[in-house]
Amino acid sequence: MKEAKDNPEDARRTRIIEGARSVFLAYGYSRATMDDIARAVEISRPAIYLLFRNKADIFRAVTRAMLEQSHQAAREALQEDLRLGERLFEALDRGLFRLFRLIEESPHGEELVDVNHNIASDLVADWRTSMVAGFADAIREEARSRGVRLEDNGLSAEALAEMLFDILEGLKAHGLCGTQAAQSARQFITLIELALAPR
Repeated sequence: MKEAKDNPEDARRTRIIEGARSVFLAYGYSRATMDDIARAVEISRPAIYLLFRNKADIFRAVTRAMLEQSHQAAREALQEDLRLGERLFEALDRGLFRLFRLIEESPHGEELVDVNHNIASDLVADWRTSMVAGFADAIREEARSRGVRLEDNGLSAEALAEMLFDILEGLKAHGLCGTQAAQSARQFITLIELALAPR
Protein backbone atom coordinates (compact mmCIF):
# COMPACT_ATOMS: atom_id res chain seq x y z
CA MET A 1 0.00 0.00 0.00
CA LYS A 2 1.32 3.49 -0.83
CA GLU A 3 2.51 5.53 2.11
CA ALA A 4 0.48 8.62 2.83
CA LYS A 5 3.40 10.90 3.75
CA ASP A 6 1.84 14.34 3.53
CA ASN A 7 -1.76 13.77 4.60
CA PRO A 8 -2.27 12.69 8.24
CA GLU A 9 -5.82 11.53 7.48
CA ASP A 10 -4.56 9.26 4.67
CA ALA A 11 -1.83 7.92 6.97
CA ARG A 12 -4.42 7.18 9.67
CA ARG A 13 -6.70 5.54 7.13
CA THR A 14 -3.84 3.34 5.87
CA ARG A 15 -2.99 2.37 9.44
CA ILE A 16 -6.60 1.40 10.14
CA ILE A 17 -6.81 -0.69 6.95
CA GLU A 18 -3.58 -2.54 7.72
CA GLY A 19 -4.59 -3.17 11.33
CA ALA A 20 -8.10 -4.25 10.36
CA ARG A 21 -6.70 -6.77 7.88
CA SER A 22 -4.79 -8.46 10.72
CA VAL A 23 -7.89 -8.40 12.92
CA PHE A 24 -10.13 -9.93 10.23
CA LEU A 25 -7.58 -12.65 9.48
CA ALA A 26 -7.20 -13.45 13.18
CA TYR A 27 -10.85 -13.29 14.31
CA GLY A 28 -12.93 -13.53 11.15
CA TYR A 29 -15.47 -10.92 10.11
CA SER A 30 -18.38 -11.74 12.43
CA ARG A 31 -16.27 -11.93 15.62
CA ALA A 32 -14.14 -8.87 14.85
CA THR A 33 -15.43 -5.70 16.47
CA MET A 34 -14.72 -2.03 15.98
CA ASP A 35 -13.13 -2.12 19.44
CA ASP A 36 -10.75 -4.89 18.26
CA ILE A 37 -9.74 -2.76 15.28
CA ALA A 38 -9.34 0.35 17.43
CA ARG A 39 -7.09 -1.53 19.86
CA ALA A 40 -5.02 -3.05 17.03
CA VAL A 41 -4.22 0.36 15.56
CA GLU A 42 -4.20 2.28 18.86
CA ILE A 43 -6.79 4.74 17.62
CA SER A 44 -10.02 5.53 19.45
CA ARG A 45 -13.22 4.04 18.09
CA PRO A 46 -14.79 7.51 17.54
CA ALA A 47 -11.70 8.46 15.50
CA ILE A 48 -12.23 5.39 13.29
CA TYR A 49 -15.85 6.44 12.69
CA LEU A 50 -14.61 9.76 11.34
CA LEU A 51 -13.02 7.82 8.46
CA PHE A 52 -15.24 4.73 8.07
CA ARG A 53 -19.00 4.37 8.46
CA ASN A 54 -18.95 0.86 9.92
CA LYS A 55 -17.18 -2.51 9.93
CA ALA A 56 -18.42 -3.36 6.43
CA ASP A 57 -16.93 -0.11 5.12
CA ILE A 58 -13.58 -1.05 6.68
CA PHE A 59 -13.81 -4.58 5.24
CA ARG A 60 -14.36 -3.12 1.75
CA ALA A 61 -11.35 -0.85 2.23
CA VAL A 62 -9.22 -3.83 3.30
CA THR A 63 -10.41 -5.82 0.29
CA ARG A 64 -9.71 -2.91 -2.08
CA ALA A 65 -6.19 -2.48 -0.70
CA MET A 66 -5.41 -6.20 -0.96
CA LEU A 67 -6.73 -6.38 -4.52
CA GLU A 68 -4.77 -3.27 -5.55
CA GLN A 69 -1.58 -4.81 -4.15
CA SER A 70 -2.38 -8.07 -5.93
CA HIS A 71 -2.98 -6.30 -9.24
CA GLN A 72 0.20 -4.25 -8.94
CA ALA A 73 2.28 -7.37 -8.16
CA ALA A 74 0.81 -9.19 -11.17
CA ARG A 75 1.40 -6.19 -13.44
CA GLU A 76 5.06 -6.02 -12.40
CA ALA A 77 5.53 -9.75 -13.04
CA LEU A 78 4.01 -9.41 -16.52
CA GLN A 79 6.66 -6.76 -17.36
CA GLU A 80 9.63 -8.93 -16.43
CA ASP A 81 12.12 -10.23 -18.96
CA LEU A 82 11.02 -13.88 -18.92
CA ARG A 83 9.40 -16.29 -21.34
CA LEU A 84 5.66 -15.66 -21.64
CA GLY A 85 4.69 -18.82 -19.74
CA GLU A 86 6.99 -17.94 -16.85
CA ARG A 87 5.68 -14.37 -16.76
CA LEU A 88 2.06 -15.52 -16.73
CA PHE A 89 2.66 -18.02 -13.95
CA GLU A 90 4.72 -15.56 -11.91
CA ALA A 91 1.94 -12.99 -12.27
CA LEU A 92 -0.59 -15.54 -11.03
CA ASP A 93 1.64 -16.52 -8.14
CA ARG A 94 2.27 -12.96 -6.98
CA GLY A 95 -1.18 -11.62 -7.76
CA LEU A 96 -3.44 -14.53 -6.89
CA PHE A 97 -1.89 -17.59 -5.29
CA ARG A 98 -0.21 -15.56 -2.53
CA LEU A 99 -3.61 -14.02 -1.80
CA PHE A 100 -5.12 -17.52 -1.71
CA ARG A 101 -2.41 -18.67 0.70
CA LEU A 102 -2.95 -15.71 3.01
CA ILE A 103 -6.67 -16.46 3.22
CA GLU A 104 -6.16 -20.23 3.49
CA GLU A 105 -3.74 -19.74 6.41
CA SER A 106 -6.40 -17.85 8.35
CA PRO A 107 -8.63 -20.06 10.52
CA HIS A 108 -11.50 -17.88 9.25
CA GLY A 109 -10.59 -17.93 5.55
CA GLU A 110 -13.82 -19.57 4.41
CA GLU A 111 -15.94 -17.04 6.29
CA LEU A 112 -13.90 -14.14 4.88
CA VAL A 113 -14.44 -15.40 1.34
CA ASP A 114 -18.20 -15.66 1.96
CA VAL A 115 -18.32 -12.16 3.45
CA ASN A 116 -16.31 -10.89 0.50
CA HIS A 117 -18.96 -12.24 -1.90
CA ASN A 118 -21.65 -10.38 0.05
CA ILE A 119 -19.88 -7.10 0.79
CA ALA A 120 -17.21 -6.59 -1.86
CA SER A 121 -18.21 -8.63 -4.93
CA ASP A 122 -18.13 -5.49 -7.10
CA LEU A 123 -14.49 -4.86 -6.11
CA VAL A 124 -13.57 -8.46 -6.94
CA ALA A 125 -15.35 -8.20 -10.31
CA ASP A 126 -13.43 -5.01 -11.16
CA TRP A 127 -10.17 -6.65 -10.06
CA ARG A 128 -10.83 -9.68 -12.26
CA THR A 129 -11.61 -7.44 -15.27
CA SER A 130 -8.31 -5.59 -14.76
CA MET A 131 -6.34 -8.81 -14.27
CA VAL A 132 -7.83 -10.41 -17.39
CA ALA A 133 -7.02 -7.26 -19.40
CA GLY A 134 -3.39 -7.33 -18.21
CA PHE A 135 -2.96 -11.00 -19.08
CA ALA A 136 -4.66 -10.46 -22.45
CA ASP A 137 -2.27 -7.59 -23.23
CA ALA A 138 0.73 -9.83 -22.46
CA ILE A 139 -0.63 -12.65 -24.65
CA ARG A 140 -1.52 -10.26 -27.49
CA GLU A 141 1.95 -8.68 -27.44
CA GLU A 142 3.60 -12.11 -27.46
CA ALA A 143 1.46 -13.22 -30.41
CA ARG A 144 2.40 -10.04 -32.29
CA SER A 145 6.11 -10.51 -31.60
CA ARG A 146 5.94 -14.12 -32.80
CA GLY A 147 3.93 -13.19 -35.88
CA VAL A 148 1.03 -15.43 -34.79
CA ARG A 149 -2.60 -14.56 -35.57
CA LEU A 150 -4.69 -16.19 -32.87
CA GLU A 151 -7.84 -15.28 -34.80
CA ASP A 152 -6.83 -17.75 -37.53
CA ASN A 153 -7.52 -20.52 -35.01
CA GLY A 154 -10.72 -19.00 -33.66
CA LEU A 155 -8.93 -17.65 -30.56
CA SER A 156 -8.13 -14.25 -29.10
CA ALA A 157 -5.87 -12.99 -26.34
CA GLU A 158 -8.96 -11.92 -24.37
CA ALA A 159 -10.57 -15.36 -24.67
CA LEU A 160 -7.41 -17.14 -23.50
CA ALA A 161 -7.04 -14.81 -20.51
CA GLU A 162 -10.73 -15.20 -19.62
CA MET A 163 -10.47 -19.01 -19.84
CA LEU A 164 -7.45 -19.01 -17.53
CA PHE A 165 -9.35 -17.07 -14.87
CA ASP A 166 -12.51 -19.14 -15.43
CA ILE A 167 -10.52 -22.29 -14.69
CA LEU A 168 -9.07 -20.80 -11.51
CA GLU A 169 -12.48 -19.55 -10.39
CA GLY A 170 -13.95 -23.01 -10.95
CA LEU A 171 -11.19 -24.62 -8.89
CA LYS A 172 -11.69 -22.07 -6.12
CA ALA A 173 -15.44 -22.81 -6.08
CA HIS A 174 -14.55 -26.47 -5.43
CA GLY A 175 -12.15 -25.55 -2.63
CA LEU A 176 -9.04 -26.24 -4.71
CA CYS A 177 -6.94 -23.12 -4.28
CA GLY A 178 -3.46 -24.39 -3.46
CA THR A 179 -1.28 -26.87 -5.32
CA GLN A 180 -4.15 -28.08 -7.52
CA ALA A 181 -4.85 -24.55 -8.75
CA ALA A 182 -1.16 -23.94 -9.48
CA GLN A 183 -0.85 -27.21 -11.44
CA SER A 184 -3.99 -26.47 -13.47
CA ALA A 185 -2.74 -22.95 -14.17
CA ARG A 186 0.59 -24.34 -15.41
CA GLN A 187 -1.22 -26.78 -17.69
CA PHE A 188 -3.41 -24.09 -19.21
CA ILE A 189 -0.44 -21.75 -19.63
CA THR A 190 1.25 -24.56 -21.57
CA LEU A 191 -1.82 -24.62 -23.85
CA ILE A 192 -1.52 -20.86 -24.31
CA GLU A 193 2.13 -21.33 -25.30
CA LEU A 194 1.08 -24.00 -27.82
CA ALA A 195 -1.55 -21.67 -29.26
CA LEU A 196 1.22 -19.08 -29.75
CA ALA A 197 3.63 -21.46 -31.44
CA PRO A 198 4.41 -20.18 -34.96
CA ARG A 199 3.02 -22.48 -37.65
